[in-house]
Amino acid sequence: MDVITLRADGFGLRLAPEAGGMVTRYWLERGSGEWEWLRPASDAALSRGDGYESAAFPLVPFSNRIRAGRFPFEGRDVALPLNRPPEPHAIHGQAWQAAWTAREASTTSALLEFRHAPDAWPWAYRATQRFALSPTGVTVELALHNESDVPMPAGLGWHPYFLRTPRTMLTAPVERIWLTDAEMLPTQLAPSPVTARLSAGVTIDSVPLDNGFTGWSRRAVIDWPEWGARLAMTAEPPLDFLTVFIPPSLPFFCVEPVSHVTDAVNLTEAAAEVGRRSLEPGATLLASITLTPELTG
Repeated sequence: MDVITLRADGFGLRLAPEAGGMVTRYWLERGSGEWEWLRPASDAALSRGDGYESAAFPLVPFSNRIRAGRFPFEGRDVALPLNRPPEPHAIHGQAWQAAWTAREASTTSALLEFRHAPDAWPWAYRATQRFALSPTGVTVELALHNESDVPMPAGLGWHPYFLRTPRTMLTAPVERIWLTDAEMLPTQLAPSPVTARLSAGVTIDSVPLDNGFTGWSRRAVIDWPEWGARLAMTAEPPLDFLTVFIPPSLPFFCVEPVSHVTDAVNLTEAAAEVGRRSLEPGATLLASITLTPELTG
């Protein structure tokens, strides 16, 4: 499987276009030390092409779950395959489980493309990821272009995995949390003490979560005191929502900038409140995420 490696002043970024357009590693070599800014994918994970074992993967053309893979849209009833058995819902779109094509690649940048022909998702679209690596960070620009002759539902997001230590801290100013049912689907938007804790900064191990948040400032900071390292993640509109996944017993956590609430296509709230949007024929939805790491110790 072909892998693209970008380099910039000790920083490295490794991409696997054929494996769902995933990032497999983002790291820094300085002196005799190495720092991992994302959880690196193993060679075995790369060969399987499993985004759940990657460093990061794209969320196209929707983020997270759609209940039972079914939703109505402009008079059409859509039924998607359940693409992550035994998960009982459609999850994360199509692009993370498909091969992307490298359209451009240089020492510090790369452009990946994925084209979708209508199937159970009955709209044609083209998606791109543009990665730009510099000595100060990496920017990921996502684009979703509707190539159908009718409007389609549209969403974008990015699913990075971060390593955790006992003292890892996350600071992410948010306003409200979506409470969920037993299947981790949103049921109620509510105030919660968790939002104040996240906004002020909280130790990862103290807050197991698998929830979406609204009122996100589009900035999150992760501190690893044991490593003397910090990473700031910033996003541009329409990535106005944040999904946080902190499993209680696994060595990673996820902080995902997304353009809509989980299962937004089935929620009854106003479109603007949940990020539900319709992309007109020929139109493009754009999003951007920047990771800025630094050594603090």
